[in-house]
Amino acid sequence: MSKLLEFMRELGRDATLAAEYGKDADATMRRAGLSDEERKAMLDKDYATIKRLTGLVDGQFATNHTIIAYGR
Repeated sequence: MSKLLEFMRELGRDATLAAEYGKDADATMRRAGLSDEERKAMLDKDYATIKRLTGLVDGQFATNHTIIAYGR
């Protein structure tokens, strides 16, 4: 699994990480070890690049909203 995809999944699972991302997305992604290209794609909401970097294909983006799964 790509580091970017793992980070995106963790954003949906970890309330603390999501709050940090909401306050300073770039710093949070830097701490997670994402590359310049990965961070730029996320900040620009560049879905074509995100798909290429994560290996996701059309149809795997089921929503434009974060699905929150906190409290597990």
